[in-house]
Amino acid sequence: MTKITNAMNQVLIIDDNQGIANALEVLFSLYDIQTLHADTPETGVEILQSEAVDLVIQDMNFSVDTTSGKEGETLFQQIHEKYPDLPVILLTAWGNLEMAVKLVKSGASDYLTKPWDDEKLITTVKNLIELSELRQQTSALISTSNHRAQSLSENFDLCGTLFNSQEMLQTLTMATQIAHSDIPVLITGPNGSGKEKIAEVIQANSSVNDKPFVKVNVGALPSELLEAELFGAEAGAFTGAQKKRTGRFEAANGGTLFLDEIGNLPLSGQIKLLRVLQTGEFERLGSSKTHKVNVRIVSATNANLLQAIKEGSFREDLYYRLNVIEIKVASLSSRDDDILPLAINFMPDNFTLSRHAEQRLLQHNWPGNVRELENVIRRASLLATDQHIRCENLGLPEPDLPPVKNSHQAEPDKTTLLEILTQNKFNISQTARQLSLSRQSLYRRMDKFSIPREK
Repeated sequence: MTKITNAMNQVLIIDDNQGIANALEVLFSLYDIQTLHADTPETGVEILQSEAVDLVIQDMNFSVDTTSGKEGETLFQQIHEKYPDLPVILLTAWGNLEMAVKLVKSGASDYLTKPWDDEKLITTVKNLIELSELRQQTSALISTSNHRAQSLSENFDLCGTLFNSQEMLQTLTMATQIAHSDIPVLITGPNGSGKEKIAEVIQANSSVNDKPFVKVNVGALPSELLEAELFGAEAGAFTGAQKKRTGRFEAANGGTLFLDEIGNLPLSGQIKLLRVLQTGEFERLGSSKTHKVNVRIVSATNANLLQAIKEGSFREDLYYRLNVIEIKVASLSSRDDDILPLAINFMPDNFTLSRHAEQRLLQHNWPGNVRELENVIRRASLLATDQHIRCENLGLPEPDLPPVKNSHQAEPDKTTLLEILTQNKFNISQTARQLSLSRQSLYRRMDKFSIPREK
């Protein structure tokens, strides 16, 4: 069944009572919903094969003097088998309630008794149509995303990166696209979000993937050892230097040097680093002999370097040397589709997660990102007594979401939506959870009100 984009929503009524069909047609026309009518199950099935239908309302009995609901059950099973995602509302008399409840458990969307309440019926129909459209969009996005992810995995070495989110797919796609170039790359993102993993992907898919890949946390180096660590030192160059030391630049010659936490590098170190990035030349500590290297630089930081430049703590010329291409790694709270796959990966073999534990993991904001998630799962695995991790094993606080104003309203207005987005610093996942919406549904409302998706 193909949905006609931007067409009026269309509901199929399968009922042998023309009066009921007419009443529903008048009701739905007030809400710009078009109706089709079939007076027999056979005709209804034929219409579904040729028309784009968003929802079905079907009676439970069609033959004269038949009240068992068996005909309605057979019709529903036919529809559900061929169109499993098509919402079906059962229109039933009180005598068929037991059968209707049974079919709802089997996949029917809802049931309404005759005579129905117009307001409840319209609300139910609108909600089901929106949910159906959202499922179709989500299914299409998942299909496209899965295809892109599979293609990426087949054509590039992703270094075992686990992901299920669009955000990480886009990040990995960019990393593999620029990997073969030798230009410097700056990876930005919060601590624990996976910046080092992205650096590994860049190296693995680069033209120097068989050459050295040297990692150094420059922010953690004591200032007195910084020069010796990066550029090397001759024996006797400083107290305790009993033999020649090879620096990280020299060790990475011909390959890639990953400078982590570059934002914490002191100004004295920034000056020395700038020279080698500009010329490829340096001297070992305690020597005047100039050495030349060819190294691809990948750096990473959780700091706002532009703000650091304004404050005078980071050199602007060094920033533009490092940041020829920037890759941003999103926080885990913005990649909620990655949370459960990562959690399962961190669990020991044969361990399982309870449904409540899964919900708590999805509700948590993860200020420590992937690193925090790994620690939580490892601790919970030790506390679980039967290889089944429960909510209480996680040790996570109760979710603390600020109350939503006008929460009684089914649809937040633009002012309310902007207020909640601002409270959450435009964190889409957190805002969607607070409004009990999916991310896609929140995006649709933002687009409706012309609210930019990024702030």
